[in-house]
Amino acid sequence: MVHLTIHRGAHVGQRSFRRRAVLSLCAAGACMLASLAPGPARAQDKGTLNPQPLPPLAHPDDPNTLAKELFGRATTPAAMPPRAIGFYSKGCLAGGVALPINGPTWQVMRLSRNRNWGHPSLVEFLERLANQAPRTGWRGLLLGDMSQPRGGPMLAGHASHQIGLDADIWLTPMPDRELTREEREEMMATMIVAESRKDVDPKAWTPAHVALIKAAAQDPVVMRIFVNAAIKKALCRDAGSSDRAWLHKVQPWFGHDWHFHIRLQCPPGETGCEGQAPRPADEGCRAKEFDHWFDSAAPPPKPDAKPDAKPTPGRPGPRMSALPPACRQVLRAP
Repeated sequence: MVHLTIHRGAHVGQRSFRRRAVLSLCAAGACMLASLAPGPARAQDKGTLNPQPLPPLAHPDDPNTLAKELFGRATTPAAMPPRAIGFYSKGCLAGGVALPINGPTWQVMRLSRNRNWGHPSLVEFLERLANQAPRTGWRGLLLGDMSQPRGGPMLAGHASHQIGLDADIWLTPMPDRELTREEREEMMATMIVAESRKDVDPKAWTPAHVALIKAAAQDPVVMRIFVNAAIKKALCRDAGSSDRAWLHKVQPWFGHDWHFHIRLQCPPGETGCEGQAPRPADEGCRAKEFDHWFDSAAPPPKPDAKPDAKPTPGRPGPRMSALPPACRQVLRAP
């Protein structure tokens, strides 16, 4: 069995939990989204330069042990053929592959989290998109969270990203130099959404943002892309009058104001992977479709999927019995 441990510094983010909960209340009309506009310093949580291992679990085989405690301590991938097992928010990853932390056109951020793992198809996609980025006017990618080495629930941060087919890409272009370790842990992403929360910040939004998201959406392995509703509104406005079919893959969702979230389709032939229904074929750009997101008096939005809902404080998350049985094999593999 693999030795299970993880760096304590990889798990930060209670502020983001609270912020997501407040945003959900706002969507239900409890407050105005405009009053919650986060400043750049709260774009995301910092990492650490001195990660410490978590203590070993006293009874890891106890059926009451939470799945996140087990998967959150796995620092190496399962030596198994690559497989995405289960659903994006209830599963695990066999045969995970690490995206190198540096590439010609990408750099991985928040290294202390050890979340630059994914299904080989995700790693191949990210390298492909990164190589394409300069042709869109985007120097290169800054990569946020992918998955843990064996996927599964995380101790903090995401409810999805469990099967190696999700990735967060910063809406900040890669600088023309290699970032230091300290910068990767503490540098903040650019806030793209304006203080009103109803549109993008014109000082931050560029045609390259549109071109990069379009390039990602046009890749056939991409099933959907999650962005803030204000960003979806800007994409609809700035996409031009032709070649707009890709917009249907872009789904508005809470947060996602400093990054966009890529979700891939289940790899062909992997029957243990539970996919989602395709997004509606229309662009999703009608004005009334944004009322739920920008009008506090409107009913809460009912999108077709929750991409990245963060665990609510006080909710422990699933036990192993709630995950596919194959996930036990993934944990026990060398």
